[in-house]
Amino acid sequence: MAESTRQQLKPAGSMEHSHDHRADLLNAPDSPVPWRTRVAIASIGMLSFVGILTETSMNVTFPTLISSMHVSLATVQWLTTGYLLLVTIVMSSTADVLKRFNPRPLFFFALAMSVAGALICLVAPSFAPLLAGRMLQAVATGIATPLMFQTIFTEIPVHKLGVYTGFAAVIISLAPALGPTYGGILTSIWSWRAIFVGVLPLLVAIGIAGSLSVSGKAPGTAGRRFDIVGLLILSCVFLGLLLTFNQAGVYGWLSWQFGVGLLICIALIALMTWHAGHGERKLFDYSILGNRLIRLRLFGYFGMQFINIGMSFILPLYVQDVLGGSAMAAGLMLLPGALIGAVASPVAGQEYDRSGLRRPITVSITLMVLALVLLAGFAGSLTVVLMGVFYALLRIGFNIGFGITMSDASTVVAPRQKSDQNSLFSMMQQFAGSLGTAVMSAVIAAQTLRMPVDAATVSGSRIDFIILLVLALAIGVATALSFRVRREA
Repeated sequence: MAESTRQQLKPAGSMEHSHDHRADLLNAPDSPVPWRTRVAIASIGMLSFVGILTETSMNVTFPTLISSMHVSLATVQWLTTGYLLLVTIVMSSTADVLKRFNPRPLFFFALAMSVAGALICLVAPSFAPLLAGRMLQAVATGIATPLMFQTIFTEIPVHKLGVYTGFAAVIISLAPALGPTYGGILTSIWSWRAIFVGVLPLLVAIGIAGSLSVSGKAPGTAGRRFDIVGLLILSCVFLGLLLTFNQAGVYGWLSWQFGVGLLICIALIALMTWHAGHGERKLFDYSILGNRLIRLRLFGYFGMQFINIGMSFILPLYVQDVLGGSAMAAGLMLLPGALIGAVASPVAGQEYDRSGLRRPITVSITLMVLALVLLAGFAGSLTVVLMGVFYALLRIGFNIGFGITMSDASTVVAPRQKSDQNSLFSMMQQFAGSLGTAVMSAVIAAQTLRMPVDAATVSGSRIDFIILLVLALAIGVATALSFRVRREA
């Protein structure tokens, strides 16, 4: 069943008949899911989980690394910012990569990058090797996450799509919440290096499971060449946006540094738009964005992840800077919400498979809006318990809606466009996390320019909660519009 990693790809046209037959099987109401497919999805998903877990685990080690490696906060934060940026860039190339290479060699390449990165980080004597190891792990996560969704969209019957994308949403959303707890506990009882010791046995198990299950064929690129110019422009857009919001945090929102950066970003976005419409090569099949429903679902998916990651940045900071709690306490505060939310994802997936999107997405947005209203209202008098309860509410809402939003979008694209939709959504999901962190931190940092840290954190957090509330309401409006679009189609 397993393919040789040296197997050559057939031209996309020669596989057209087999793709049609495969589509018929996936649309059959009684199509079973083979155990190999289940194990393959779990293996690739856990590889993605390891990458996201180590990324968020490192955040709580920054004070220790600043002291032991004699670097500044501005330098050490690149362990997260640089990682997220490279993951986003790698994901932007996967629309082509997933069509060009078979799943099995891609899986083992990502696994090798993850293992090599963990080993380098484990023994890193200084900051530069540690950053290099994190970049290798970024490559692994950038490949594994879209590959997981690609396997789901091409191997899972339509009537079970919600359950399996719910499982994928658990992986993406649970790891960021478990990371601070995992990293805080290991750093407290042993060393930050223990973060990488802990994941190595898991990577070995992932490799064994994947070797027994991951297979399949790439659909081919139909002669389309890779868009290296588009990738470079898109990378500049992402980097420019992150650096621009960093300038707002350092110099203020009315500073010329932020204004100039914003103008440069607008020019880069305009250049990217022009290239997408006129370039001979394309990173994605941009025609999928001509579908209004895809655009609305992409906005909702991006916005939910922006809220999720932004909140996981704000609340631990509030615990430490305002309430004087430890990094471990901040991480543990997020844990109940993460676990409860994890249960909600597959349940929401089952409901989506039974009755469609309307009911679960309505519950999802309502819970997120309610949680953000409560957080904004209590911003000046939050306690660890209150934050834990409000965060649990938000995470239940997030987990209910996140996976099924991407699931629903996948039902309106052609089979050959699924890798484009998958890569686009995965890339924007990752960038949503990095941009959410950048914007939320810039708001709080700008407040510190005119008031003490604790007061600035309270004031900045309240503003952040309001920003996220407006975004959640906008997601609700976009979702309501999408139902209208679907009725008119």
